[in-house]
Amino acid sequence: MRVLIALVLAPVASHAEACVPPTRPFLPSDSQAVRDYADIIRGDFEGYIQDIQSYFRCLDSERARAFEEAREVSEDYGRFLQLVGD
Repeated sequence: MRVLIALVLAPVASHAEACVPPTRPFLPSDSQAVRDYADIIRGDFEGYIQDIQSYFRCLDSERARAFEEAREVSEDYGRFLQLVGD
């Protein structure tokens, strides 16, 4: 029974946080609006640049985690095949 519970819960526990891309900043097409809201727009772009860097780090981390998990699953599968005689 414990093995069944572990098998059911393992996929949920093994998934990392999702990497969520930042929202692209809005740049008005009206040049007057750009000038009027320059400070806000500049802040949006600077925030985006910081957030996209965090997003890239998250993707790199998730990629490394997924490769490690795939390696472990491959090893587990190899042990499984040995146990069943394949």
